[in-house]
Amino acid sequence: MGSPRSVRLSDDVLRRLTDLAGRRAASVSSTIERLLDEALRREAHQGITFRDGPSGRRAGLVAGPDVDEVIRTLRAVQEERSDRALSEVAEILSLTEVQVLAAVAYYADHRPEIDERIATNERMAEELEAAWRRQQEVLAGPAQ
Repeated sequence: MGSPRSVRLSDDVLRRLTDLAGRRAASVSSTIERLLDEALRREAHQGITFRDGPSGRRAGLVAGPDVDEVIRTLRAVQEERSDRALSEVAEILSLTEVQVLAAVAYYADHRPEIDERIATNERMAEELEAAWRRQQEVLAGPAQ
């Protein structure tokens, strides 16, 4: 539990904050904390932003993919024991090496968050593939 703080907000900022919290079905307090946390993370990690999606809010490159996608690609390249992992990931994802390094720096500071997102995405992919296979069996019709 955090410590209570008193903050003065202009009427316009408070109105927009209240509207945002309402659209997200969240409290104003939790919305302030999320926005402030993300702002502090962006300050610490240039080139990183946060976006919403079907799997929730996540960190991504400002002009590129999500951080977890960069890290998954890096791991795949590293498994092949490449000594050019940085440049290969940049080429595969059509990024600059500076962008890849921004994702790596964010990951280094927020490893549990990104590892959890990677694991969740892998589980979801496995579940979707299993559902697709079941559907293909139905579409193939009864066995002869």
